[in-house]
Amino acid sequence: MYDLVVKGGMVVDGTGCEPFAADVGITDGLIAAVGSDLGPAREEVDATGCYVTPGFVDIHTHYDGQATWDQEMAPSAWHGITTVVMGNCGVGFAPAAADRHDWLIGLMEGVEDIPGSALSEGMQWNWESFPQYLDALDAMPRSIDVATQVPHGAVRAYVMGDRGAANEHPTETDIARMSAIVEEGLRAGALGFSTSRTVLHKSVEGELVPGTTATPEELLGIGRAMGRVGYGVFELASDLLPEWNEFAWMGDLSRETGLPVSFTALQSPLKALAFDEQLAAMRAENARGANLVAQVSLRGTGLVLGWQATFHPFAYKPSWLGIKDLPWAEQLQYLNDPEFRGRLLAEDHDLPDTDLRMLLELMIAAFDMQYPMLEGFDYEPKPEDSIAARALREGMSSEEYAFDTMLRGDGRGFIYFPLLNYADGNLNFLESVLASDDCVNSLSDGGAHCGTICDAAATTFLLQHWVRDRQRGRISIEHAIRRQCADTARLYGLEDRGLVANGYLADLNVIDLDALQLNHPWVAHDLPAGGKRLLQDAVGYRATIKTGVVTFSEGVFTGNYPGGLIRGPQAAPASSSPRAAAID
Repeated sequence: MYDLVVKGGMVVDGTGCEPFAADVGITDGLIAAVGSDLGPAREEVDATGCYVTPGFVDIHTHYDGQATWDQEMAPSAWHGITTVVMGNCGVGFAPAAADRHDWLIGLMEGVEDIPGSALSEGMQWNWESFPQYLDALDAMPRSIDVATQVPHGAVRAYVMGDRGAANEHPTETDIARMSAIVEEGLRAGALGFSTSRTVLHKSVEGELVPGTTATPEELLGIGRAMGRVGYGVFELASDLLPEWNEFAWMGDLSRETGLPVSFTALQSPLKALAFDEQLAAMRAENARGANLVAQVSLRGTGLVLGWQATFHPFAYKPSWLGIKDLPWAEQLQYLNDPEFRGRLLAEDHDLPDTDLRMLLELMIAAFDMQYPMLEGFDYEPKPEDSIAARALREGMSSEEYAFDTMLRGDGRGFIYFPLLNYADGNLNFLESVLASDDCVNSLSDGGAHCGTICDAAATTFLLQHWVRDRQRGRISIEHAIRRQCADTARLYGLEDRGLVANGYLADLNVIDLDALQLNHPWVAHDLPAGGKRLLQDAVGYRATIKTGVVTFSEGVFTGNYPGGLIRGPQAAPASSSPRAAAID
């Protein structure tokens, strides 16, 4: 008798093969059979009219703090995700000297917009070394599995103190000590190492993330430590400045160690190279024997603007600055006051002198790049959907229309402002990426940017938009599932998941594709110390199953915590179906 049978669905097994009708039998947390007439089970999940897929594997998240206190792991767990990899972009909380706790929190708050007060209250800091941090993660069961990477910023500050925090050049001894810490972290179970090389990533004090200007000697030294271990992904976010010759050292590191190097590829005004040039440079190195992999977001990335969000088009007007620290109920009273509205709209902006000034100028004026998030919002909006175009049709100024848009629903309205990946006003440039094995679905930033974006729902968006709703350049469900399950899992050596086949982890989703729908985002104050975050859930997930245990039923959390910490790469089953063997 099986522990659980998922019955009556169309299986999309993660190999890229077409869906087929089959039941899935589960025993002891593993898939025991895929076929028909499987026999009795202690529990059944009805998948009639649904697709049965592997659980999604999200490789770019920032749950480094949240994972130490939160067992549910929302919002990622709400979107069919059963495995996350955190510790990206060079920020994290281990190793951590006792006198660096507040500094590490400030670094994460500045880079990833996670409330520092929530991190301060939520984390217990019952670790110092990276292995001790893994032990702390291992002590708490969760609804999903978590894996992590060793972050450059924490390592540099731990070894070099203020010199490391200030991005001074390390000595050979410093590099040797950092390399030893990274090697120790991987041998204890980390899946990789991450660093940040973009001027956008700064602490709350405006300091660049440690390692931003690291030399190839430092990066190669750390990479060689990974090579001694024999596994791990070297992950980085970079502006790809020509003077840093990024692709050359990335290629050298990958060829020397045999390890993958994965970088964030974005269509961005801040990138020195255009998107196509980034991929061309990557492929030139790969043609010489490297293994560089581009992490790509499948929708426009930027800001969700709203009165309760971190940013909105009036955030730097004097009248708003006068009420921004008031409780929301009092703010809403002002916003509903016609006199306040008129005064605010008439005022000039008082923008701070910052490296981000260009982006702030776009936020307050580029209304042709901003779109009201109305019911049934399309995340690939057309020019006629913009604030500027709608305001013109309504005979209003763009500022008036933006004000009223955010005031909808008692001030819960939002504006979508895709700064990145939307320079052409569409997502056509990503169509070829979805077919490229040197690119991987990524950059959800789950757990981060709490007041600015909500892209942890990227997996739901992939199915709703790219598979079902897009009017041009759609992809098949079997291809989408392979991209978000098997491909992401294998990059990080997680060979035991991402497929529906005998012997693999029973991480599954039962999805009613016709009903699948992203709900409107909202602002919640449910983090420790009342910290706020943007959240977004969905309908259409009939069930999510983690290692054979139902964790979500019709979108409702069951209170089960079958997930835990992943330590190191995970081997594929010794025997599996011919389909699974083909992809392995």
